[in-house]
Amino acid sequence: MGVYTGYTDGLGQRVTVAPETLVTVCASLGASVSGPRDAAAALRAFEAEKGTEDVPPVLVAWDGALPDVSIPSQGPVHAELVLEDGVTFPLEIRRGEDDSVRLQSRTPLPFGYHRLTIEASGAILASAVISAPEQAWRRPGSHRSWGVGGQLTAFRSSRSRAFGDVRDLETVCRWVGERGGDLVMVLPLLPTFNSEPVEPSPYSSVSRLFWSELILDLGDAHRRAPAPTTLDVRPADAEVRAALAGLPAPDASTLDDELARYARFRGAQARLGRDWRSWPAKARAGGLTAEHIDPEEERFHLVAQTLARRQLGELRTDLERDGLRLGLDLAVGVHPDGYDPWSRQTLFGDGMSVGAPPDGGFPSGQDWGFHPVLPEASRREGHQYLAASIAHQAAVSGVLRVDHIMAWTRLYWIPHGFGKDQGTYVSYPADELFAILTLESHRNHCEVVGENLGTVPPEIGDALPRHRIWGMYLAQFTASEDPSMSPATSEDMALIGTHDTPTLAGWLKGVDIGERVRCGLLDPKAVSAVRKERTRATRRLADRLGAKVDDPRGYLAALLDWLGQSGSPLVVPWLEDLWLEEEGVNLPGTRSSERPNWQRPMSRLLDEALADPEVDALARRLARARSPETSTTD
Repeated sequence: MGVYTGYTDGLGQRVTVAPETLVTVCASLGASVSGPRDAAAALRAFEAEKGTEDVPPVLVAWDGALPDVSIPSQGPVHAELVLEDGVTFPLEIRRGEDDSVRLQSRTPLPFGYHRLTIEASGAILASAVISAPEQAWRRPGSHRSWGVGGQLTAFRSSRSRAFGDVRDLETVCRWVGERGGDLVMVLPLLPTFNSEPVEPSPYSSVSRLFWSELILDLGDAHRRAPAPTTLDVRPADAEVRAALAGLPAPDASTLDDELARYARFRGAQARLGRDWRSWPAKARAGGLTAEHIDPEEERFHLVAQTLARRQLGELRTDLERDGLRLGLDLAVGVHPDGYDPWSRQTLFGDGMSVGAPPDGGFPSGQDWGFHPVLPEASRREGHQYLAASIAHQAAVSGVLRVDHIMAWTRLYWIPHGFGKDQGTYVSYPADELFAILTLESHRNHCEVVGENLGTVPPEIGDALPRHRIWGMYLAQFTASEDPSMSPATSEDMALIGTHDTPTLAGWLKGVDIGERVRCGLLDPKAVSAVRKERTRATRRLADRLGAKVDDPRGYLAALLDWLGQSGSPLVVPWLEDLWLEEEGVNLPGTRSSERPNWQRPMSRLLDEALADPEVDALARRLARARSPETSTTD
């Protein structure tokens, strides 16, 4: 069933999964099992069902080559392959000596999502066919790009409200381009819950199919606001609503069904409450009527999403014309109260959360609070939801980072009520998922990066280069884990840190260590050892750079040189590292009630920071390090 009975965690410890965990996870996957004694029978039933599959629910045609399809049948067989544009693709039907029938194609299939239907022995068999290039799309020419990363909402400027918006994003892109870079990578731009209880995390969104209303460029409707201490989504949400109040809803004939349904869902939440599981049965099951929906809330979301699509689409077009691009982030999950779990209830595993087993950073494990997508349910629908989620972001981005790409081979499930260290892994059909990723990469001319950090199975190490997907190289991790201080290679995007690590200045000072103690993530008795290890790591990197730990600016400059001169195709420091911001955007394992995760504004206004000569000098320094004549792979 793809459920691991044992695994090695991030601490290198071999874990035997408890029977109670196995029973609960298997039941969530649809097995008829209520206790350990039922396990053997449930497994036999599962294997028997799989054994009756003459054709798998999904076939991958790498580079258009239809895989071998054999159907045992003594009678006539009719097979039809319908391409996604509705055209029937010719197939050859050949009967073998064993009375089996094989389907073949003389020519490669066009790339896309197709449907194979087979009539044999009185049965009708169907399979989704994903025809995809084996390797993701890459821009032609050499790859020595650089850019900056950050959280868009933190990019507050003197012209915008307390939240950064699409115009601020363009400002950063233009600033990078004028200094020889070409990329700005931002955290997910997905919608969040902006009313009580507020959920500010862009990784806990309402949906992976729509955009955040808070990123809209409101033009002259922006309110002047004093410097905020936190990025409070509530006044920002109120400002957007006030600016859009007079705009009529788009004509119904122009709306796609998904957007119309999303807006109705948000309208129903305004009237019935956020937790859709508590709604009346009809609404809970998807049958929303006028009595369930707040019409003003429905109108607001129709208008906001239409504008967001337009603004982001126009931004990509304008940037692409000038050789610039956005980098976006594909989050691994959505909030359980969100639109996606409601609209696709059979697709998500209720009663389960996903996370990660114990590792060096999180000795007790992690629970991210998302419901997992059920692998077989996703296969039965041809992975349409995943394809739509990827296409949504790839359509406006030049680089797509896949959060926790290990989930495409296996994902750690934690039954509700169990400890974070009491979960287990569940396998996913990696080939099928990677096929969707490479297909959408080509369709949208979007390069792909996979977040291969944490407990990484060997399959991911094999899959990324095979599919021409870059991994991630973090200088902080290398300094902590690699005494040889190996530089970044052509296989990885190079960064100083991410949104889940301290900033460079915070890392050098150990700011995050104190935060972990205050939030109960680190035993005070272990602080001394952790600080000693941090000192060793910062000095190890300093020695490699020829820098001094007590000179943060010089340390940063040398680090940018080192990363820039490496063989990495993409070097992307966090924007705020360029002026040595100390406080990180997020502390994994904590909630917004414990720490202002995702709610910390930049300490400086965007336009003021970008006009700083020292910030400008560091960006130009990285540009020089990226020039071909300074390249080194030592």
